[in-house]
Amino acid sequence: MATNDMREFLETGTIDAGRMRAVEGNAVALGQPSLLMMESAGRAVADAVLARGPSRVLVLCGRGNNGGDGMVAARYLQHLDSVDVVYPDYGSTTPSAAAQLALLRHCSVSLHPVRCAADVEGLSRLFDDADVIIDAMLGTGASGAVREPLASLVARANASGSPVIAVDVPTPGIRASRILSFHRPKVEGADVADIGIPLEAEIFTGPGDLTLVPARAEGAHKGAGGEVLVVGGGPYQGAPYIAAMGALRAGADIVRVASPAYVPMPDLIYERLEGKAITGDHLETILSLVDRADVVVCGMGLGKESHDVVLAVAEAAKRAVFDADALALPLPAARETIYTPHAGEFARITGTEPPADLAARGRCAKAAATAGTILLKGPVDVVSDGSRVRFNRTGTPAMTTGGTGDLLAGIAGALFCRIPAFEAACIAAYVNGRAGMLAAGEHGEGMLATDMPGYIPEILFRHPAPE
Repeated sequence: MATNDMREFLETGTIDAGRMRAVEGNAVALGQPSLLMMESAGRAVADAVLARGPSRVLVLCGRGNNGGDGMVAARYLQHLDSVDVVYPDYGSTTPSAAAQLALLRHCSVSLHPVRCAADVEGLSRLFDDADVIIDAMLGTGASGAVREPLASLVARANASGSPVIAVDVPTPGIRASRILSFHRPKVEGADVADIGIPLEAEIFTGPGDLTLVPARAEGAHKGAGGEVLVVGGGPYQGAPYIAAMGALRAGADIVRVASPAYVPMPDLIYERLEGKAITGDHLETILSLVDRADVVVCGMGLGKESHDVVLAVAEAAKRAVFDADALALPLPAARETIYTPHAGEFARITGTEPPADLAARGRCAKAAATAGTILLKGPVDVVSDGSRVRFNRTGTPAMTTGGTGDLLAGIAGALFCRIPAFEAACIAAYVNGRAGMLAAGEHGEGMLATDMPGYIPEILFRHPAPE
């Protein structure tokens, strides 16, 4: 449960479409249905319209949830002298928008389906007579040029003298008198209406965050999912291989393990390092592999005698995830870096024990995240890039077994190939915890870290598509 002091971790300012989609997905997972959010948004639009004292309102709707918001507004405005709703009569609509259109058929509004520019021309009187026009055609997910018949609707709205209230964001090219966004502004200058999204939908990770991972393109070639290099092993043989399997299961196409220890796994590429520990003698080989990798995951099972190698790897790497024995001073830093310490490792690299209180722990992680993104592992994980803070509460006490942190580092490495560090760390924490929960559901306290990788694709890539 989020307390009042957790509100400090809410982000401010404009929010982009992807992040808003994630927040809405998290709200749904917490029990706030999409239709309820749409109802609140549409009611807010209706209130903004009523403040102008109109008699005749024209609502221009699209096929997505933005159009659904406009349809809700029309329902709350049906007591006015005239409410006309124009909407595209082709293609598919989102389920929520379809539900709102079905409700409108039982309301005192006039419905005007359009298929082409000629249909819009026949509605010119509606634009001339409207006291207010509501623009609910294209929402935050819109991209590219506006097509017909929406392009003609934009042109007619601009030619009219009526004020235009844009829902969430203006349809490209339209002349908006006022923009009313929901939860947070999507563009500069927008007014904001609160639609009751729970605080935890934004400051805690959830299934909505998974929508930030881009889908693989239809014509994707080998390597499109990224190449990860895992550097570790020596004193502890299995750790780098658990990390490597995490990277593979999280979508990396090619995963190499550079280690003195060999564990036969046919899906991994083993890069042999002679001897019992990684030393400076191996640097030439390792750095040639670093050069070709999208992300380096380093430190698992390494021991404490290889830190000079870790620093050289950091200097050469574009992006890196440092875990376990790599978390020592001087702190390694690649051009972009994720650190995944537990409480003891955090104290080792910062000189500060992380507080038990969650809000104080969040502030502590934020203050420490000066060289990259920190994923502080614990009963509730804390992720910060020095400006943002996010919490993750997936997981189970059964994950105290060895290797679960190695798996987390590998998942983060794979995601880091495709998305920025902060988002990769947040999603990795969520996915690793969920995989642990599913594995523990089957194996109880006898769960092994190697029981978890098989659940990763199910969590990461088979989640329901958002509306």
